[in-house]
Amino acid sequence: MTSVPWSTHAVDLRPDSVIKRFRRESRGKCEREWRALTLLAAYAPGLAPVPQSADLAAEEPVVVMSRVPGEPLRGEPLGDQQLKALAAAASDLYAAVPADVLAGVPVRPGRQHQLIAQIRAWVPQARSRVSGEVGEAMDRGLDWLTRSGMERAGRPDVPMVFGPGDGNLANYLWDGTRVRVVDFEDSGLSDRPFELAEITEHVASWVGPPLDVEAFLDLFDLNDAERARLPECRRLLALVWLLLLSFDDPLHPRNPPGTAERQAARLSELLN
Repeated sequence: MTSVPWSTHAVDLRPDSVIKRFRRESRGKCEREWRALTLLAAYAPGLAPVPQSADLAAEEPVVVMSRVPGEPLRGEPLGDQQLKALAAAASDLYAAVPADVLAGVPVRPGRQHQLIAQIRAWVPQARSRVSGEVGEAMDRGLDWLTRSGMERAGRPDVPMVFGPGDGNLANYLWDGTRVRVVDFEDSGLSDRPFELAEITEHVASWVGPPLDVEAFLDLFDLNDAERARLPECRRLLALVWLLLLSFDDPLHPRNPPGTAERQAARLSELLN
């Protein structure tokens, strides 16, 4: 058994099961994880771990699920087969929950307006920590955000889907044939452009071997409204990541040197 500590939970990896023990303040994450696993077991069996048991009322709630085979896609160069399998898994996930059931699923956390509010809260401290190309890109991103209308927009005029809520490629496991998905703590009602931006703009998609973003996105048949929304979502998520990276402790960095500068260049390219 391997115990892996995380900020919101601990994970016990066993030969045929995974036990996630959540902190009491992370009860909502536990509930979202269990809801997602049960929905996907019913409507997309084989795509995610099988839910086995849960104690959502415990002081530190617990979810037990099967352990799925495969290696995380994060940090690995993705060939054509893997890229197609990743897109297929994402598409199956978004479409898994029937419309009548999806109508009862709460909106996932970290959606557009929550992110914008978080950006505004971070700006004073984040901007004071950076200069040069990082500061210039941050200023350009904030100016775009003010002009974009995203702060005023209501519910996006795109189809709603079931979103996993985390674009980290470490949550997509490749077994040599197909990709399965794990980690649904922030899952809920969302839309495809936002969820795709979560994947393409996540630092995990480019800090190592880069995801071929254009080839990946070309595998999705988006409608006109979704295609129009996708660049806006990508800019928003790229700006969020630039602010996040600005808080990296230079004495104990979580990311390789120069990551913030590379993110500044990525955001600037998206803003052009």
